[in-house]
Amino acid sequence: MTALTQYERLEATGLWRPNPQEQRREVYVSIGKATLTISNFHNQALTHWSLAAIERADPNSMPAIYHPDGDPDETLELSENEAEMIEAIERLRRAVDRARPRPGRLRGLGVAATVICMIAAATLWLPGAMMRHTLNVVPDIRRQDIGEAMLGRLERVSGRACRSAETQPVLKRLARELGVRRIVILPAGVRDSLHLPGDIVVLNKALVEDYEDPAVAAGYVLAEKTRAEHLDPLQALLEESGVVASFHLLTTGELTQEILDGYGERIVVAPKTPLPQDALLENFAEAKLSTKPYAYAVDVTGETTIGLIEADPLAGKAQTSLMKDRDWVLLQGICGG
Repeated sequence: MTALTQYERLEATGLWRPNPQEQRREVYVSIGKATLTISNFHNQALTHWSLAAIERADPNSMPAIYHPDGDPDETLELSENEAEMIEAIERLRRAVDRARPRPGRLRGLGVAATVICMIAAATLWLPGAMMRHTLNVVPDIRRQDIGEAMLGRLERVSGRACRSAETQPVLKRLARELGVRRIVILPAGVRDSLHLPGDIVVLNKALVEDYEDPAVAAGYVLAEKTRAEHLDPLQALLEESGVVASFHLLTTGELTQEILDGYGERIVVAPKTPLPQDALLENFAEAKLSTKPYAYAVDVTGETTIGLIEADPLAGKAQTSLMKDRDWVLLQGICGG
């Protein structure tokens, strides 16, 4: 994304249509470090497009019409008056195109991949070996792209992630305090919490709306952080999706919508693996957070979480406030409840 460093926070207006059945609407368009954000005139984000996956439907024509890679039904139209924004997007697209393998190389890779598959089949190469190699070579930026893509698929069921100009700094500070890259609040679709590739922790809005103590939501974030430390979210995706997913990611650097949709449908209903209590307590202690609010939120009787309650690392100690009261009130209203 270095091709657009000089354009960070560049803004323009355009016409956005989420699908052919809806009317185009005027929106704000802005470029960040990794995404193009489309917002309404109340500063509420409507959608995010990965900067590395933007396609143009009408090359060399005006107005410029763009869409996310693989989803031509969602479009953004920029008039010739927004020349600076168009040039910024085109510069990025050219940079991405230069980074792609040339056709000759692609043919070579295709042949090599075929040979590898034949050798693997002949020697009964274990799928786990391919998955481990894939995990070792996938860069962080690609993990983040996969996480953002999966979040987008979840939003189609749950509704757009809750956000506002006032709450985004609150979520960023909370994520930084708890040691994760990003925290996202969804209005539905997730029972409590999920950890997506790219270090994205997803929380159901009930965790901020239904509790007076922010330590409950923070506890779920720490639980997901602990879970990710013991099972890489991308590894969980590849294990669940099978060897085809590993092979596709290894050879193309991407995962298909079908793979993401299938995994997304399973992950929201799958039972969570038990967490090692010692590791969870260690993360709570490092964050200087009591385990009791989280433990009673998981089990109101405390019977199944008695170990966390009795071993509370902050028992008998003075506790510092996780966030200002004003910030917590803002966060509780993030979904407009």
